[in-house]
Amino acid sequence: MKLPSRLVLHLLHMPLRFPFETSFGRVTQQETILVEAVGDGVSGWGEVPASAQPHYSSETVVTASYVIREFLAPGLFASRIKSPADCPALFASVRGHSMAKAGVESALWDLEARRRGVPVSKLYGATRREIESGVSLGIDPLPALMKRVEDFAARGYRRIKLKIKPGWDVKPLAEARRRLGAAFPLTADANGAYKPSDTAHLRGLDRFHLDYLEQPLGHEDLADHAELARKLRTPICLDESITSADLARNAVRMKACRVVNIKPARVGGPSNAIEIHDFCRKARIPVWCGGLLETGVGRLHNVAIAGLPGFTKPGDISGSDRYYDPDVIDEPVVVSASGTIALRSRPGIGAEVRQDVLKRRRVERIVLKAR
Repeated sequence: MKLPSRLVLHLLHMPLRFPFETSFGRVTQQETILVEAVGDGVSGWGEVPASAQPHYSSETVVTASYVIREFLAPGLFASRIKSPADCPALFASVRGHSMAKAGVESALWDLEARRRGVPVSKLYGATRREIESGVSLGIDPLPALMKRVEDFAARGYRRIKLKIKPGWDVKPLAEARRRLGAAFPLTADANGAYKPSDTAHLRGLDRFHLDYLEQPLGHEDLADHAELARKLRTPICLDESITSADLARNAVRMKACRVVNIKPARVGGPSNAIEIHDFCRKARIPVWCGGLLETGVGRLHNVAIAGLPGFTKPGDISGSDRYYDPDVIDEPVVVSASGTIALRSRPGIGAEVRQDVLKRRRVERIVLKAR
C-alpha cells in the first residue's frame, strides 16, 4: 500500500442524546478522536473512542492523542508496510494503547478500500450482507428503563442487554424477563462490578435464563472467572479481560468464558479483532461485536467486522440515532424493522464524514506529517 501523506486528528466533543450509566458511572457526552488518513486527495477514516476518563480503559483521548503524535504516526511514516494488516507488528514496540492503534489502523483500512473502490468489509473478509443488531441499555429508573426495553424490542432489535451492578440486578432483570417473555435473548453486563465473594448471588441470576452474563468480575481475574464459570448455568462472556489474541486464547483454554465480546478498538484494531475471531471460530466459541459509544465512523467499521462468519450473536451495534443527533456521517446507520443492519456496498466504510458536524463538534485539529 502507499502510505498516507498525513494523518489528521479531529478531537470531538459529542453530546449524547440520552445519559448512559454503567457501574463505572454516568456519561452525558463522549470525547472521541476521528483519525483521518489522507493520500492522493482521498481520506480514510478511523476512530479512537477512548473517552475523557480512564474508567473502562486506562486510555483517554489525551493519552491517545499523545501516543499517536509521538510514536504511532512517526513509526508509520518511517515504515514501508505493505498493508494495514502490518500495523500490529509495526506498533508492537508501543505497549498497550490499543484504542490509539485501532484508530490509526482502521483509518488506513478505510483509505486502502477507497483507493481500491471496494467496501472495507471486503478487505476484512466479511461474508454476510447484513448483521443482527442488539442494544445495550444503561442504568436508569425502572419505569423509564422498562419503557426503553419494550421500545427497542418493538423496533426489532434481536437482543437486549442491561447494565447491572451490586444492588441493581435482580429487579431490572426480573422485570425485563417478564415483559420480554422467556425466549427473547436477554443479557446482563456488570463491567467487572462483582467480586468472587458474590458467587452465590450471581448464581441466583441463573433463573432469568440469560443468553450470557458479561464480565461479572474484574478485568484481570481470568482464574476467578474460570472458577465462577464452573458454578453458573449461565454462560460467562468476557469483555474487558480480552485485550489481545493471547488473552483470548488463555481465557478460552482456562474455560473462563463460553462467549467472547470482540471490540476492535479494545483489542488494538481490525487485524487483531480478525485474529481473535478466527481463533474463537476454530475453538467453537461464539463471538459478537461490541461498541464503545462510537460515532458513525467507528460504528461502520464495527459493522464491517461483524460481517465475518464467526460473529454468530447479535452485537452492540445499534442505529446512529441511539447516541447522537446528528451523527458525523452523511448516511446514518439504520436498523431494519427485523433487527438487522445492512453492510455497505459503497467504497470504504460506505459513508462520508459530515464537515458541518465535524466543525461544530471539533475542539482541536492536529495535522501530522513525516518529519
